[in-house]
Amino acid sequence: MIDLKLLRDDPDRVRASQRTRGADPGLVDTLLAADDARRAAVAKADALRAEQKSIGKQVAQASPQERPAVLHRAKQLADEVKAAEAEQAEADAALREAHLAVPNVVEDGVPAGGEDDFVTLDTVGTVPSIDNPRDHVEIGHALKAIDTDRGAKVSGARFYFLTGIGAQLEFALTNLAMAQATEAGFTPIIAPALVKPEAMEGTGFLGAHAAEVYRLADDDLYLVGTSEVALAGYHSDEILDAASLPLRYAGFSSCFRREAGSYGKDTKGIIRVHWFDKVEMFSYVPVDAAREEHQRLLAWEREFLDKLELAYRVIDVAAGDLGSSAARKYDIEAWFPSQGTYRELTSTSNTTTFQARRLNIRTRGARVDDSGRKLPSGGTEPVATLNGTLCAIARTIACLLDHHQQPDGSVYVPRALRPYLGDRELLTPPA
Repeated sequence: MIDLKLLRDDPDRVRASQRTRGADPGLVDTLLAADDARRAAVAKADALRAEQKSIGKQVAQASPQERPAVLHRAKQLADEVKAAEAEQAEADAALREAHLAVPNVVEDGVPAGGEDDFVTLDTVGTVPSIDNPRDHVEIGHALKAIDTDRGAKVSGARFYFLTGIGAQLEFALTNLAMAQATEAGFTPIIAPALVKPEAMEGTGFLGAHAAEVYRLADDDLYLVGTSEVALAGYHSDEILDAASLPLRYAGFSSCFRREAGSYGKDTKGIIRVHWFDKVEMFSYVPVDAAREEHQRLLAWEREFLDKLELAYRVIDVAAGDLGSSAARKYDIEAWFPSQGTYRELTSTSNTTTFQARRLNIRTRGARVDDSGRKLPSGGTEPVATLNGTLCAIARTIACLLDHHQQPDGSVYVPRALRPYLGDRELLTPPA
């Protein structure tokens, strides 16, 4: 949720954010009206309760002649308070609905536009020159690393088996990612893949994103599309000591996405699938440290792709392609020779206090609010949360096979990955 104080003080900024996203600025006015109505309902209910308390004292002090009129007013007030509290409950519900409908306020400088309007910030490495490159599916089948046919037979389209060296690649990438994250100060976590609705809504993955999510209706649980959801919910309804920040977690979990609306896109292989495993970084920081932390997460992602010796580019994602929680997002796209293009491998988002407000995660003695204003010490304020993919494993395996393929059918193993693969320098088809 956005900061209501920011909304009241600077509604034009929120409207401008909506326009940059290509979203409806009228939602801002709806939220303002709901906020005004809720505050009026609270004031009315408070005033009636105060009068009810006062009349209660008058009953005891009233003379026999005055008592019937006082009791009659007391009864009227009881009915009026009950009605006012019902109005307040309705106003609370209307405010929450309007509040949930407004996405996070984008950072200054975020490119306007949609999916194709990103800005390239950096290009790293040399794109490999390969004559007649094979795709990762052909290479994976030759290495007996990927079995999509049996994946489809057992589970349906966009499922797969990782076999032999494919399974070893999954463990190798997970261990390399976790080793880097641990060295950087992250606490490793194996996160649950099933979460309650509160965690899914709190991170912004329902609403516009609900079509992407698998739901177990009988249990009222959701399968996560990223361990960001579980890691954000980890400290829900808690007050964090400001001295303990930043808190950084590296979560491993299986992830599930319905890929609704993507029919016909990347249906071949393991790039866009319904299930994959992932190592996700997640940070809780003071609000004034969020932008700096965002750059750190991006640097750690770059470090990991440098270890995999991949050519890649860093892009600043346009506002219309941001999720509802993100104020800014950077993607790293690696080169796929068989496709002749860059494809996303990692992303990192600054969600400012948006998720923390929904999940009621606060810190005591926070230094500034979302607008940069200093706050008095001793109070509680929401923290900022950020996330960054360190390794989406299936897609990274696809990129490694594609990017590092050799003319003789083998695949080069990056030096950083070799200790986790028995010091192999090449992956070769089994005899």
